[in-house]
Amino acid sequence: MLRSAFRLALFASLAAVAAAQSTLVFNPPAGVTAKNKHVVLLSGDEEYRSEEALPMLAKILSQRHGFTTTVLFALDPDGTINPDNQKSLAGSEALDRADLIIMALRFRNWTDDAMQRFVNAYHRGVPIIALRTSTHPFNFPADSKWAKYTWNSKGPWVGGFGKHVLGETWVTHWGRHKVEATRGVIESSAARDPLLRGVTDVFGNSDVYEAYPPADAKILMRGLVLKGMNPTDAPADAVKKRVTDKQDQPVNSPAMPVAWTRLHTNETGKQNKILTTTLGAATDLENEGLRRLVVNGVYWGLGLDVPAKADVTVVDPYQPLMYGFKSYRIGLKPSDYALGKTVPPGAPRPPAEPAATKKGKKQAATPPTKAAAAIGAMAAQPTPSPSLNSQPSTLNSAAGGAGGGFQLNPGDRVALIGNALADRMQHHGWLETMIHAQHPQHQIVVR
Repeated sequence: MLRSAFRLALFASLAAVAAAQSTLVFNPPAGVTAKNKHVVLLSGDEEYRSEEALPMLAKILSQRHGFTTTVLFALDPDGTINPDNQKSLAGSEALDRADLIIMALRFRNWTDDAMQRFVNAYHRGVPIIALRTSTHPFNFPADSKWAKYTWNSKGPWVGGFGKHVLGETWVTHWGRHKVEATRGVIESSAARDPLLRGVTDVFGNSDVYEAYPPADAKILMRGLVLKGMNPTDAPADAVKKRVTDKQDQPVNSPAMPVAWTRLHTNETGKQNKILTTTLGAATDLENEGLRRLVVNGVYWGLGLDVPAKADVTVVDPYQPLMYGFKSYRIGLKPSDYALGKTVPPGAPRPPAEPAATKKGKKQAATPPTKAAAAIGAMAAQPTPSPSLNSQPSTLNSAAGGAGGGFQLNPGDRVALIGNALADRMQHHGWLETMIHAQHPQHQIVVR
């Protein structure tokens, strides 16, 4: 009997350790008054490095403000963080105890257990703070029981969870991606909102999204599209067609909303407080004003008095990687983001594998287009080892070898058109990564 009890206790202890290793939990330190509230932060996006940003925010909320925080990650079976693993949300049990959720997600396709826990928290009326690509957090198959949560759902929730609950889904980049940054401008009608206490000089090097929050949303901030990637750059004066009605509009007249709140009554009759911002890349959150908006949002969401100027000093060194697909730190585990640690650089990224060819499949006899020939020539070139002094071979030179005439210039926009391979490229950015690796200074936009 005693031996069985010992085995049971040992199993429970090992299970607790395993769970702790798959998540990050931060408790308030001695000397900081505990708020007795649990904030759960959900990372999981392929591009904007939420796996780096959310541990930083969790530390500020716990060590500076007394909240208990838990950070969840997308993990591979070996316990390493893999933002490309869209099915994983390790430690989702923490959602059962969440008092508030901060989400930085993109196109997730979680297991039923994880998604059910998220939905249960939403149905309880848990407040939600949504960052950047969280406007398009889910991408379930059409036959899934969670299909209505999908970002491009046609019904019963048109635009999915993003549009129905958070106030917007994915529309398009309004500013030029990696070319035109964002300056936050507080909406005059919201200037006295407690959420904006101490929020000044907001800047993000991510671009403005096209966004149209619903009539019941309160706009807190708009985003000026800048002519460059620096806070002091002048506002852009370009004109662009809106996706919604194809009409021309100056990009900054009016500027698109980049932060808003709404009070959403869900299908159980409970009310969720919502704060959505289309800023929120890990690099954006180097900005003190934006960090303060998020921290203020936690106080507001939980019904607590918002500080006059919340302390948002980072706890540990914070040097996030620039956003981009396939640019996350390789081989890291949640423990690498633990309190008191400087995040390691990660393992070297392995070279891209050559595309496999099916046995016996013959090449088409028709000559390739210049673009296809250029991309094929580029893919066939060996990937050089990274070096600060090395100069990579270029798509332009590959094109020249294939017949010439195909030229990529700084600031070009490349559109992938199609409903098969090209459609899947929105989820797997190998081609975009290759182009950016070959032309790091060109600021090419691929969509």
